[in-house]
Amino acid sequence: QVQLVESGGGLVQAGGSLRLSCTASGRTFSGYYVGWFRQAPGKEREFVAATNWSGGSTRYADSVKGRFTISRDNAKNTVYLQMKNVKPEDTAVYYCAADRTTWYSMAYWGQGTQVTVSS
Repeated sequence: QVQLVESGGGLVQAGGSLRLSCTASGRTFSGYYVGWFRQAPGKEREFVAATNWSGGSTRYADSVKGRFTISRDNAKNTVYLQMKNVKPEDTAVYYCAADRTTWYSMAYWGQGTQVTVSS
C-alpha cells in the first residue's frame, strides 16, 4: 500500500511558476509509475503528466507540453511537477497517482492540492 500526499499548491498569477510535490509513504516509491492529474470545477479529471520508475521516460498532455516538467527523486520518495508560464485554464485540483505496473491506470491516489491561476 502506498500513501500519497501532495503539496505546493496555491494562488499564482498567470505567467508565473509553481512546483507541486508528491511524497509517498508506506513503501518505497522507486518501483512505481507516478502521474499527475487535475480536475477543474465542473469538468472531468484529466491526465497531466507521468513518469516511469526511473524518470527516464515521461509523457505529457498536449495542453502542458513545454510548460510543465515532471521529475522524481526516489531517494526522497518524491515526485515533482514544475509548472511554468501557468494559465488561468490550469486552475484545478491537482492529484498525484501511482501504480506498480502501468501509467495508464493508477491504483493509488492522493487527496489533491488546489492550484488557482489568476489572470
